[in-house]
Parts: sequence; C-alpha cells; structure tokens
Amino acid sequence: MLSPAALRYWSWTHRWSSLVCTLFMLLLCLTGLPLIFHEEIGHWLGTEVQAPALPADTPQASLDQVLAAAQARHPERVVQFASRPEEGDALWFVTLTPTPDPTQDFKSIAVDARTATVLSQRPVGEGFMHVMLRLHVDLFAGLAGKLFLGCMGLLLLVAIVTGIVLYAPFMRRLHFGQVRRERSARLKWLDLHNLLGSVTLVWALVVAATGMINTWADLLIKYWQHDQLSALLEPWAGQAMVPVAERGSLQQSLEAAQAQAPGMRLSFIAFPGTAFSSPQHNTFFMRGNTPLRSRLWQPVLVDARSARITAAPALPWYLAALLLSQPLHFGDYGGLPLKVLWALLDGVTIGVLGSGLYLWLCRRAQARREGSA
Repeated sequence: MLSPAALRYWSWTHRWSSLVCTLFMLLLCLTGLPLIFHEEIGHWLGTEVQAPALPADTPQASLDQVLAAAQARHPERVVQFASRPEEGDALWFVTLTPTPDPTQDFKSIAVDARTATVLSQRPVGEGFMHVMLRLHVDLFAGLAGKLFLGCMGLLLLVAIVTGIVLYAPFMRRLHFGQVRRERSARLKWLDLHNLLGSVTLVWALVVAATGMINTWADLLIKYWQHDQLSALLEPWAGQAMVPVAERGSLQQSLEAAQAQAPGMRLSFIAFPGTAFSSPQHNTFFMRGNTPLRSRLWQPVLVDARSARITAAPALPWYLAALLLSQPLHFGDYGGLPLKVLWALLDGVTIGVLGSGLYLWLCRRAQARREGSA
C-alpha cells in the first residue's frame, strides 16, 4: 500500500513524464501506422520494383556486370552499397553516392540479377513515405533527432512503469476494466485511459524499449568500428582506399564470402571506404535462413584486390540486440496478420495518449475554476 507521500511522488512522475513525451509519441504513432504497411503501400502506389518473369533456371549475371550497369547510369558517382531483397534472388539494389562518406545524397538503382538490366531508378528522398520515415526516425534532424526521440522513448517507459504502480491500488476499488459511465465525463475518460493502457501494456513496453534501442544504431555501429573493426584492420591502418581500377573481381569476392558462410544469404555489401567497411575491403553482410538468424548479420571482410578472406568476426552482443529489436519494433516478421495487429495496438495507444492529454487539460481547467472561485 502506497503512503500518501509516495502516491504523490509516483503521480507527479507519471504525469510529467507522460506530458513531456505525449506529443512526440503521438507523432511517432501516427507516422508509424503507414510505415507498418510500407510494402503494401509501395505495391499500391506502384513504387515497388518487380523483376520480370524468366525461366526458373535462368543463370545469375556476374556481380561485376550488375554494378557496371548501375554505374553507367551515374558514372560520376561511386557505388557505396549493394543489397538483395529479403525474398528471392532476381534483383539487386545498388546505392550510388558522390563519395564513399555517409550522406543523404544517394541514388538507388534496381538491376535485374539475371540479365544485368537496369529496371528502374527508385525515387529517394521524396514522397509521402519518405516524409513519414524521416519524421519517425529522426525528425529530419539526423543523429540529434534520433537521440532526442530516444529520450522521449525513455520517458514513455517511465510513464508506463509509474502508471502500473498507480493503477494497482486504484483498481482495488473497482472491477478490472470497469468504466463508470454514470459518473462525470472526466471519470469515464480516466477509466478508459486505464483500461486501454492495460490492454496495450506489454506491447507499449516492447515497442518503446526497442524504439529507444534503435535510436542508438549510429552510435553502436561507430563503437563497433572503433572497438573491433579497428583491431582487425590494424595491418591496413593509414593506407589509402583501393582505387576502383585496382580492385579484383567482385563476383569472386562474393563467392569467397558465400563459401565462408555456407547456408547463409547475402543481405548487403559495403564497398571500400564506406561506413560499414574499410578502405581496403569489400564487406559482405550475410544472414541466416532461420527466423531468428535471418535478423542477424555475419560480416565477412574480403580483400578488395585479391578477393581473399581477411576476417569473419562474430557480431558483438550489442549489435545483435539492436538487430533483434528491429522486427519487434516494426512488427514485420509475421506477415500481414501481425502487421494488422500492430496497427490496431498502435491505434489503441493513440487513444491512451490522447485520453491522457485530455485528462490533464481537464485537471488544469478544474484547478483554474477552483482558483477563481
């Protein structure tokens, strides 16, 4: 049983942690709804690239041919990344940028993996879904925006925990889920707020916690580069980036990486000098075929000149936690039924946040009336 002083402390903490983050959480919930269905929306809008139908035994084109076809579209740019879709091997997506350094100025080219034919240049940095994604991820403010939203996620966790503490003694006077419809509008909204909060409790904890972890992605990757990659790549420290003309066959590098990680599928490739690689290596990020392992990466560093394996370091625990948190946050690991469930819970959470804001405004209005009386 909470003492009156403890009750006031928990109530104050719950109120202000909720109020500070409410508007931002409402924004994240609203922008998160279309992002849950980004694949379906892409198909509906016609922005998803579809590979043409070819016989099943059609051989794959060389990776060198694929990248050359993409590079021909923008010869003034460098290839920074190349990736495969999660399902199927009919496409490559090639990212080209002005320099290997991290940037928002990039072109994404879809290439048929069997014919090395450019299928489309996907629009990047424009459109409704891009605006939703940037608002949801970083408020168009880069790393600072991500860390700010991470702080808002932490406040939401505090609000949820303090709400649980306050709800337990409150419900001793009522049946679970009871809504006092015969009382004032404020009490009805309070009961609805508590009921909806209890319905979404576990989901909100999971989504808030994983969302907060995702905001640390840039920092965790930089720490991994400093903590582990720098030690692995010490023999090449200080060397300049391998010129494109001196690089060996990318197809041979790919085959070497696949031989190093048998039974795994390629997720993406980071080329020399980019954020996920070194100036001397092509880094292949492989993923497993099981539901769990498909979310985890196995980096394989291949010498860009000789196509020989340099290292295949194990993924550190903090990057594994980051990668495993992403499907829990986005709800994209169970097909359309899970996406619908995620959307329904997101909608209920909007109701929780909105009702909490309404209750605070009612409380303020009542305090003003009592003060003027």
